[in-house]
Amino acid sequence: MSHFNYHQSTEILFGKGRINELGQLALKYGSKVLLVTTKATVPALEKQYAKVKAILSGAGIEVFHYDGVIPNPTIETITAGAEMAKSFEVEVIIGLGGGSSMDSAKAISVEATHPGTCWDYLFYKSPQPDQTKLLPVIAVSTTSGTGSQVTQVAVITNTRERDKSALYNNVLYPQVCIIDPELMLSVPEFITATTGFDVLCHAFESTINPGTGAYVDLLAWEAITLVAAYLPKVLSDLNNIEAREKMAWADTLAGLCIANAGVTLPHGMGMAIGGMYPHVAHGEALAIVYPVFAQFTYGAAVLQFSKIARILNPELNAVTDEEAAEQSTAEITKFLKSIKLNKCLSDVGVPESEIEKLADQCMVLPDYEGNPRVATRDEMLELVKSCY
Repeated sequence: MSHFNYHQSTEILFGKGRINELGQLALKYGSKVLLVTTKATVPALEKQYAKVKAILSGAGIEVFHYDGVIPNPTIETITAGAEMAKSFEVEVIIGLGGGSSMDSAKAISVEATHPGTCWDYLFYKSPQPDQTKLLPVIAVSTTSGTGSQVTQVAVITNTRERDKSALYNNVLYPQVCIIDPELMLSVPEFITATTGFDVLCHAFESTINPGTGAYVDLLAWEAITLVAAYLPKVLSDLNNIEAREKMAWADTLAGLCIANAGVTLPHGMGMAIGGMYPHVAHGEALAIVYPVFAQFTYGAAVLQFSKIARILNPELNAVTDEEAAEQSTAEITKFLKSIKLNKCLSDVGVPESEIEKLADQCMVLPDYEGNPRVATRDEMLELVKSCY
């Protein structure tokens, strides 16, 4: 066996009804909480936020609600939340929602306790956040997608520069997370599909990343198997609590994977798309690039691509690894069609005139360098053109 490292410092509370423990849990860290969410744009969210506030208030906690989170959180939305955290002198931050809310909670913790903005603490900058200054973060996931509840990552968009990047540091792991599948019953079809496909991407890319290892491999293939079996079931019945529970577990497994191994080419491309075109959901961007990525990469990682192809289509167990790997592009495309995410860049309004600029942006983050086949600038341009 090859050497590997594995680190996880977040306490995980998983299961139906676990949200009811939030009050006593938060009280361990303080009695003044900043609740970080998106706006309650539908009645289901209003009800959910009211329930969480009641649980916290019932434990004697003073709640201040920042509901300014948006998809692809920006420097400006983080600053607004940080200013609120400072003005009310909160002691703990709760990120309630999908990846945008949980990432925002982590970034707000940094900006509320450090000089400058969150953008000053991206993964490649110095100094990095000081753990002794940070406000504790509790992550409560309401989607099965980003895995942010168990990662040390907070993704932020700089709208002025059209750049999407990340804070990445082990001090950013949430102190504790709650994963309650009952909170996910209200998630609509499109968000369920895009976040669910993100789970598969996290898990699969962790198996081909140079940082992978036996522990990550074990978790990743279980996550991929669960997504293949249960994401279509959830999409056919959004109230299927068993399928929601399986997807929540798959999301957690995949989050543990990327926290320790990392992602590759598709995420670098997906982040570039989201940074330049914030209206494109992260999972949607990944769906756009995945067939092209598979076709480009499968020959450099035959075992992994043959394995995902066979999970998606067990009939491929009868052919060689090379033949199964070659079929991976078709199987991934077929799966994307089944979850209504078989799209291209032109479908989401990306202008053809910006293809070269997008290709350059796809090479800003180092994710593509961890791919089994590393794209040159010319190859990246061709990949983006193929996605168009």
